[in-house]
Amino acid sequence: MLIGIDGNEANIKNRVGVNQYAFELLQNLWKLQDEWKRSHSLVVYLKEDPLPDMPEETSHFKYKIIPGGKMWILTKLTPDLIFAKDKPDIFFSPSHYVPFLAPMPKISSIMDLGYLEYSTQFTKKDFWQLKIWTAISIFVSKSIIAISQSTKDDIVRHYPSAKSKIHITYLAYDPNQFNNLVSNKVVRRIRSRYSIVDDYILYLGTLKPSKNIEGLVEAFLRLKNTGHELKLVIAGKKGWLYEPIFKKVEELGLEKDVIFTDFIPEVDKQGLIKGAKVFVLPSFWEGFGLDALNAMACGVPVVVSNTGSLPEVVGDAGVLVNPKSTRSIADGIEKVISASKLKYNSLVEKGLSQVKKFSWEKTARETLEIITNV
Repeated sequence: MLIGIDGNEANIKNRVGVNQYAFELLQNLWKLQDEWKRSHSLVVYLKEDPLPDMPEETSHFKYKIIPGGKMWILTKLTPDLIFAKDKPDIFFSPSHYVPFLAPMPKISSIMDLGYLEYSTQFTKKDFWQLKIWTAISIFVSKSIIAISQSTKDDIVRHYPSAKSKIHITYLAYDPNQFNNLVSNKVVRRIRSRYSIVDDYILYLGTLKPSKNIEGLVEAFLRLKNTGHELKLVIAGKKGWLYEPIFKKVEELGLEKDVIFTDFIPEVDKQGLIKGAKVFVLPSFWEGFGLDALNAMACGVPVVVSNTGSLPEVVGDAGVLVNPKSTRSIADGIEKVISASKLKYNSLVEKGLSQVKKFSWEKTARETLEIITNV
């Protein structure tokens, strides 16, 4: 079987979220090729040459470059899938952007449907693009991959007819990068690089409304007012509608206590996470929450929302809070930073145990099984 895959989400230099998912999926499918190469071949479609860290081509893992710009899926990829002689037998999109007019069976991955609940957190253009294209992809796909039970439940709630074709494949972490063995030397180097002197609370992720960073800033002020001498590090690239976050910091007079790092390269993440007293992800919703998993793997306690997929990801290893209540967020952080050494270490151990349930190799195996069953 010739399996076609849209690799563009992976072929991005500054990867976050779905980009990291697509990249790890390709990497681990490549690593498993001795198991599937007698039965299958993979062709990864790109609109630009693969980046240096993308998997190398082999006799059974190839790239097909189709140059193009905007609307590439409709104007470039789809015609090739229709008219090319070497068209794949099945096509997989590790996102909701499926080439819906292509003639072969299709599989799509859905990260979350949060935009349907919080439409005001998107520009009108982005909202309607997400809503329409996702609905079409769910309708035309032979199988749908959800990255959490929460995402599956949301798909079934909004699109009941899709229930029988949804499969769950959880995301994971890289134990070679994120682990409890990160040295103090690495932590000191990262602290110096980002001018972090004091103990700190860490948020890591894209700056956008769904992440509830404004709520986190208000909760941080509560902690400051009770005498805690900590900094808040907000790490991540600017997404959309992020300006109110900076405005909130100014309004509350926290410019000297909040550190914005902008995008964090993957190689810096382990040190930044390991150096934190607590990792906080107070999102209104999450399809999965990769960096919460990375934090637990590094031995850092996590405080996360009690909504979406986050309770699935952290299990009983994290402190759950109400993202709509700044008091709840502040109390959750307080619970960790004021914990006794015994209680703090208990949270660390629970986190290290929880992350063992997740593996990119497992994700790749399950994804390949879903593809080949179709």
